[in-house]
Amino acid sequence: MVNYPTAPITLPTFSMQGKVCMVTGAARGLGLEFCRAFIQSGCTCLALLDLRDLDIATAIEELSAFATNELALDPSALKMVGVACDVASETSVKQAFATIIDTFGRVDAVVASAGIVENYPAIDYPADRVKLLFDINVHGVFYTAREAARNMIATGGGSIILISSMSANIVNIPQLQTPYNASKAAVKHMASSLAVEWAKQNVRVNCLSPGYMLTKLTAEILRKDPDLKATWEGLTPMGRMGQPEDLAGAIVFLASDASKFVTGSEIRVDGGYCAV
Repeated sequence: MVNYPTAPITLPTFSMQGKVCMVTGAARGLGLEFCRAFIQSGCTCLALLDLRDLDIATAIEELSAFATNELALDPSALKMVGVACDVASETSVKQAFATIIDTFGRVDAVVASAGIVENYPAIDYPADRVKLLFDINVHGVFYTAREAARNMIATGGGSIILISSMSANIVNIPQLQTPYNASKAAVKHMASSLAVEWAKQNVRVNCLSPGYMLTKLTAEILRKDPDLKATWEGLTPMGRMGQPEDLAGAIVFLASDASKFVTGSEIRVDGGYCAV
């Protein structure tokens, strides 16, 4: 008879203990889940970037309650810094990084998660909305990655994760979102290109591509359109939408030393959608 250990055994390289982590788009949705995953994995120095101070403060309260109530952590051991940042502005991104470096001295793992999606037929897509989407989803990701690399190179390296989407690989149906799909394809190739450029400076760049994830915002939208939810689930081989926590293992793997020889890669977490 085998005596199995009562406590789970985890490879130490997956630990985020002692690492300074930063997430853009951190106040809600997937960005907030990435913050939660880092805290669960031992991170106690965390920077949250989002557009509005109030949203960031709410997220920090939620994460503090999670750390205290779910993980039994001493609240004083967890240092979270919220920075209001418009990732579409190069100046705003630079100022945000200056605040983080001034607070923590370095940054070890950066997740570029901020992004938007809108649905219009391509022929009718307003030009100003296309520009805004690319400013946030592409230029904002580039500004974030570039500032991260500048600081990481100076301190010996780090991990940058760009949040793309399965939409970088397929065309979503039935919703119409050509600019979004193109922006995520750009992010995916950006990760590969930056990974090669910065590899010798010990800065790793990878991308994480989620499929249909049932965030609070998505759930609210789908409550009003159950047929769309059924369509998405029917197109996904696993027959369901992903839960935000389904991304936790992938984000921690890419951010931690467990992936120290992984760069320029894409991890798809899509329930098999792109395999069909």
